[in-house]
Amino acid sequence: MDQVLFQWGQFLTLLMIAFALSMDAFSLGIGVGMVGIRLREIIKVSITIGLFHIGMPIVGLFVGAYLSDLVGDIAVFIGGGVLMAIGLHMLWNGFANGEQKSVLRTKGLGLILFAFSVSMDALTVGVSFGLIEVNRLLAVTLFGVMGGAMSYCGLLLGRSVGGWLGDYSELVGGLILFCFGLKFML
Repeated sequence: MDQVLFQWGQFLTLLMIAFALSMDAFSLGIGVGMVGIRLREIIKVSITIGLFHIGMPIVGLFVGAYLSDLVGDIAVFIGGGVLMAIGLHMLWNGFANGEQKSVLRTKGLGLILFAFSVSMDALTVGVSFGLIEVNRLLAVTLFGVMGGAMSYCGLLLGRSVGGWLGDYSELVGGLILFCFGLKFML
């Protein structure tokens, strides 16, 4: 019974972290969607972001596992600190760049750079997950699915409504990451 509760607790925690990480893709997707993007491009961008949200944490997991061997018992504190730092960075960007709109190309190198930039947070979370005990397959899968789905929703919303939600979504995502990083440290 305790094992089942732990697994559900870990699933919900990973789901919330995946949601927080995908807020960046959602908010940037709103900005990009506002310039008028076709549905075929929305699907292509969303799939690319989802794949980057899978690949970047995998790279981070390997780096984090290597660092975990080096630092030993303080790895959990480092992982929590990294999550808190990412959360603070997202909060800072949410407050500092609230009026800035993202107008990026969604083809070729522009698409790759866009997907890479919104997946950088997933890389650093992957590093912190390499430092702590977590179901890595579940985490990476949730990151990819949630990143693709939230970017799709952001692009559609930006295409149809406008950008006022984008400002707040990055703040919410940053706050969630900061709180979970604090939870890991305590």
